[in-house]
Amino acid sequence: MRTSYRRMLAAAAAVLLVPAASGIAQPDSAGGVLENRDIAETAVARATGAGDALPEPGLQGDVPAGERDSRSSTHGYRCNISRIGGYAGRGAGITSTQFEHCVYLGSFFPGNLLGPAQGVQVVDVADPANPVLTATLTEPAMLAGTWESLKANAARKLLVGTGVPAFTGAGLISVYDLSDCAHPRLLNPGPGTDLSLPVPITAHEGGFSPDGRTYWASGVIPGIVSAVDLTDPADPRVIWQGMPGQSMHGMGLRADGNRLYLADNMGGLTILDTSAVQRRDPDPQVPIIAQLTWTDGWATQQNVPVTYHGVPYLFSADEAGSGGVKLIDISDDTHPRVANTIKLEINLPQHRDSAMASSMGGSLFAYDAHYCSADRPVNPTALACGWISSGIRVFDVRDPLHMREIAYYNPPARTGQNSELWNSPHALASIIGVPLLSAPSVMQAVEAGAFDPEQAQSSRTGDVAFGDLSTDWCFSAPEWRGNQLWAACADNGLLTLELSPEVYTPPADQHSTVGS
Repeated sequence: MRTSYRRMLAAAAAVLLVPAASGIAQPDSAGGVLENRDIAETAVARATGAGDALPEPGLQGDVPAGERDSRSSTHGYRCNISRIGGYAGRGAGITSTQFEHCVYLGSFFPGNLLGPAQGVQVVDVADPANPVLTATLTEPAMLAGTWESLKANAARKLLVGTGVPAFTGAGLISVYDLSDCAHPRLLNPGPGTDLSLPVPITAHEGGFSPDGRTYWASGVIPGIVSAVDLTDPADPRVIWQGMPGQSMHGMGLRADGNRLYLADNMGGLTILDTSAVQRRDPDPQVPIIAQLTWTDGWATQQNVPVTYHGVPYLFSADEAGSGGVKLIDISDDTHPRVANTIKLEINLPQHRDSAMASSMGGSLFAYDAHYCSADRPVNPTALACGWISSGIRVFDVRDPLHMREIAYYNPPARTGQNSELWNSPHALASIIGVPLLSAPSVMQAVEAGAFDPEQAQSSRTGDVAFGDLSTDWCFSAPEWRGNQLWAACADNGLLTLELSPEVYTPPADQHSTVGS
């Protein structure tokens, strides 16, 4: 590896403030760090395709440089999944959300302002083969970009999004009634929507308490977290605010709303006791119950609470650093522990060089998990995840200690169509061609002696700017609809997919579970 290239990676790792150790970190009794390499450095068994499969040509999850350069990736890759239909629009923002037979495609500022459908796009998927645009939401928060804040709550039929024009926003929040899911109705024309009446929140990420009375907003930098009372949706107001860490990200909530499982951007989990907010105490206190950190992955994104035979767990996804999806045992929520990990072959330390070779010229991200959904909260049988550049990945999780991949759909790359995808963060971020968010994991592999500089070289090595969209970024959680998955990816927009009955049978009590 050239000296300048080494220096670039080292500088990126330093800027991102991520530890350069390898494995899953567990605090020991003395407050140090223990690494479980057996868990951290193992990939799940890969899916075996049948029928009209168009399998990945190399490592599990990888899109090799040759496939990108030859435009073979514009055909996509699939295994035990078929496409039913879709709605591309001008891209799907970062994360989208769903309710009943409708999907709400997130907006990304400033590209969404170019239209033709400005703001959040409302898509009716009553006919999964022919989804149709039925409305656009153009309140200030929706035009300012919803980032990862757009969420729906079934209990109260509410949709909420906050305005995030540039990584962190402030003051803008819109609340909609979803009684007619295809035509949301604004409930708060005053606070949060009227520009002269901002709500005192920072915004980037958000999520509902299960009962829909509280919307939790996270501003990321700084790590301010706000509890917004929606008892009266016309008057959203902050009832608690705190800073449990320097940079806090997404979240999941326990079914009773008394625990908030907050993702730490530095790589980890913070558990908060939110019972005082849930009770609506006059001066609620929200103490930290526990914190868990790890080093094989960072920008921890989301936590999905589930139980196996009465034992509570979290599926926790890392957005960067090849941390994959961790299964965390929270049976003692004062001492959470990592029980297992879902990783693809391309995420392993010994393949960081191959990942660098293929992902150069593809923009900031390489191959990382983002948002997942379980097919039910109690004894889940399957987990579906949006996996950046690796598409939609589906895992059999009936046995939490022996999980395996059963299907994947990596959508056709929209190579060269950057100027058409005004609402895609991928199209905008592709101005940068270097996968900087992988830098810490690359440095870890270098230090462990697992990085081969020759293997990291490819025809794409010099592509440091103006990425070519040779993969898609699948950020949103694919949601379960029987044997179907409705998913949203940055470039391809909404995709309706069907799983082969040979690999998945929907449980009778299927209930798509995202966590917040």
